[in-house]
Amino acid sequence: MVKLDKMFKPDSVAIIGASDSEGKIGYIIVDNMITCGFAGKIFPINPKSDEIQGLKAYKSVSDLPEVPDLAVICIPSFGVNGVLEECGQNGVKNVVVITAGFKEVGGEGIELENQLIEIKDKYGLNIIGPNSLGITDSQTPLNGSFSQSMSPKGNMAFVSQSGAMMVAIIDWSKISGIGFSKCISLGNKAGINEIELIQELADDDDTAVILLYLESVTEDKNFIKTIREVSKKKPIVVLKSGSSAAGAAAASSHTGALAGSDNAFTTSFRQSGIFRVETMDELFKVGLAFSNCPLPKGSNVGIITNAGGGGVISVDAMEKCGLEIAKLSSETKKQLDEVIPEEGTSNNPIDVLGDAPVSRYEDTLNILLHSDDVDSLIVIVCPTAKADTNGIVDSLVEEYKKCDNKPVLVVNMGGPSFEYANEVLMENGIPTYVFPEAAIEALSYLTRFAELQDRKYDYPVENLTDVDKDAVSKIFDKVKADGRDTLLGSEAYAVAEAYGISAAPIKLATSADEAGKLAEEMEFPVVLKIASDKILHKSDIGGVKVGINSVDEAKAAFDEIIANAKAVHPDITPDGVEVQKMMDTGIEVLVGMIRDKQFGPMIAFGMGGIYVNLIEDVEFQIANGLTSDEIDQLMENTKVYKLLEGFRGEAPGDIDEVKDTIKRVARLTLDFDEISELDINPIFVYEKGSSALDIKIKL
Repeated sequence: MVKLDKMFKPDSVAIIGASDSEGKIGYIIVDNMITCGFAGKIFPINPKSDEIQGLKAYKSVSDLPEVPDLAVICIPSFGVNGVLEECGQNGVKNVVVITAGFKEVGGEGIELENQLIEIKDKYGLNIIGPNSLGITDSQTPLNGSFSQSMSPKGNMAFVSQSGAMMVAIIDWSKISGIGFSKCISLGNKAGINEIELIQELADDDDTAVILLYLESVTEDKNFIKTIREVSKKKPIVVLKSGSSAAGAAAASSHTGALAGSDNAFTTSFRQSGIFRVETMDELFKVGLAFSNCPLPKGSNVGIITNAGGGGVISVDAMEKCGLEIAKLSSETKKQLDEVIPEEGTSNNPIDVLGDAPVSRYEDTLNILLHSDDVDSLIVIVCPTAKADTNGIVDSLVEEYKKCDNKPVLVVNMGGPSFEYANEVLMENGIPTYVFPEAAIEALSYLTRFAELQDRKYDYPVENLTDVDKDAVSKIFDKVKADGRDTLLGSEAYAVAEAYGISAAPIKLATSADEAGKLAEEMEFPVVLKIASDKILHKSDIGGVKVGINSVDEAKAAFDEIIANAKAVHPDITPDGVEVQKMMDTGIEVLVGMIRDKQFGPMIAFGMGGIYVNLIEDVEFQIANGLTSDEIDQLMENTKVYKLLEGFRGEAPGDIDEVKDTIKRVARLTLDFDEISELDINPIFVYEKGSSALDIKIKL
């Protein structure tokens, strides 16, 4: 893990490309460093100047009186790598490259960035950029960016892959009252990436929550395990743009078609403990809650409202977010009945009525804040003619100070009526929202993060030892030597057998006599089907025969299948005919894998059979770092799991057997990077045991 403390808290900063000409980036950065109140040394570097903005200027990094902790580069792209080389030679370790004109422009820019990476690696430089807006740290203070100003102080860190997004957020922070500990523009991520920044910020005392706007995620097959180490320390909230389902169309398996191109991000974020949001508005509303609130001890929510509609909306939103309406004890209700008129209600949501004076809010708050029935509170205020919005908020702040161990989120449903109230709440660290849904959603993230604190990670896939990796390697070598990328059914069965995956036996026959012999050895009845990776829809051409019950039937079926195949596909020479043991039917499930470029194998589980793409009852988990709890969730989040439990008196399926199959598929696809897609559909699950019928493996 890289250490970036001197990147954000340097004692000295060199600005390479500093300028005295207003409007130039080199001028803006020097001005920002001076204006923000940076207490360390500022070294402007420009070979044509002796003094810049009242500061002694230097010709080059080599001329500096000391090695700066941080260098900010803002010269034309063709000169950047030469300056980087000089930084490395002189012992500079931390560099922000503002300059654009690298990979993002293509052509020569790509080559320039490749050279930059070589220099970075040569000298062990920590580089943010190129094509970066820069970095700010409100606590240092440091403004090594070309934004117009720096955000107010706060405890939220904002990391953005878009410089424009970062400068807009800094500008917006001036009117929103939101403050940041650090704002970091990633640029092209040729050096420091978002994973390394998350690790750094997780140990940053100035930061309570890490917010990220990302357009891509750095390729790292250990992403989940890496982020798990830090996601318990600090909440990580990500807005990932660029989602699209177009990639699913290119997949050849059921699993690939069901996965979708954006599913891997959602899945990996969930498994690693990252919270993914859908909009910029949501990103900062959730961040605001983490920035100010203590964590709830449970999911039981109390709601106080002077408007019945607000309470109903809140309950609906809670159900979607997985929160619980707190069930109030008889003692709590008795206390509430003493302060709420009969026309109101002491049932949660608690309606204090539209004419509620300040004292009624105050008394109700006092009761719920001290009640063990309630883990967190939503307070809704509607500006009725009788509502003293200013008085209510003053009272709320006072009550909260007496018992600040529970999160309280306020919904002020209005505009100008709450100008004073919202300002007071912001000053006292109590998040405020205009509508209940946003508050409930933010509270759900607090609750989920609290649950992460008790999360335990085991890695059952890594503990499997009864697998024969060498046997599978030999099968794959043969397939590749034959110039194929898809395994025959008999080869796929042999792979399953090597990894302990229960499957109906399949053997390849190259003659009618061999088909008869194999069928007899398997015990009747059997199925015969054409063996060819070039014939996709075998049943459509008469390439499948079921219910074969004798040697003679098997021989005749072999000849008929070969003849049918040649009639329809005279240009294709089949590999033979596969003989498979017919199995009793059971509950049909699917276990599969699609390999994601960034996160590796994604394991799928869901309803199997011929309607798999129609019903789309499937869930995904990333294989690398898969835990026992996640295997449980993978299954329990599907409808077919109800069938496995035993639905309406039907016999249950062997759930432990399916879990074992999932582990073994995960292990197989982690062991062999060349497997691009794997599909086992259907698997017949019995009361005891299971049997995979159709296994497709694509390399």
